[in-house]
Amino acid sequence: MDGGAANYNPRTVEEVFRDFKGRRAGLIRALTTDVEDFYQQCDPEKENLCLYGFPSEQWEVNLPAEEVPPELPEPALGINFARDGMQEKDWLSLVAVHSDAWLLAVSFYFGARFGFDKSDRKRLFNMINDLPTIFEVVNGTAKNNPKEKSSVSNHSSTKSKANTKPPLAEEEGLDDEDEDEEDEDDEHGETLCGSCGENYASDEFWICCDICEKWFHGKCVKITPARAEHIKQYKCPSCSNKRARP
Repeated sequence: MDGGAANYNPRTVEEVFRDFKGRRAGLIRALTTDVEDFYQQCDPEKENLCLYGFPSEQWEVNLPAEEVPPELPEPALGINFARDGMQEKDWLSLVAVHSDAWLLAVSFYFGARFGFDKSDRKRLFNMINDLPTIFEVVNGTAKNNPKEKSSVSNHSSTKSKANTKPPLAEEEGLDDEDEDEEDEDDEHGETLCGSCGENYASDEFWICCDICEKWFHGKCVKITPARAEHIKQYKCPSCSNKRARP
């Protein structure tokens, strides 16, 4: 039940962390950009279902593994049964929490299986802990919004900083380019993509949702800079898919 990767066994801290990030990205996609599809697949009339994330950054809703004990730790069982008995936001948060726990279980399963020592386990945990949890990403608590809000931004290092440049920079003969780069780091350094949860990078195109005010990599929501120029009000996939649930 691992998307064709059942024989894939990461053996180093770096490989386990890469496996963690891939599975995490798939789970975040299911609970954010693909949330409508995920919601529909979690039919309470079906049997016990689990949400799986794969190293390939894909996700799948499926029945649990048949073998006992399973080759890998299993995700929370029966997530579909609670769907209609809770507010959608609360249900997604519950699935996110269980998904965070499952990711840690899988990573430290690999650590135990391949004999990670104390320093390896600590290093793996610190690498994982530097990323926001799925719960934080889903609930929008994993980022600080940029100081300036606009619908579209490529956060380029050549972006005009007329409104953020310190007023004394020109008078004191400071290097404008250095000031711009410092402002850029301060302004967006804590910004995280609402889809994949990764940190801001100045060489990537980003776009902000006008509804929830979360920022996204253009590639994560399939928006190019050229297309963004013609969007008057951008709605992220989650806000576009929001509708009254029966």
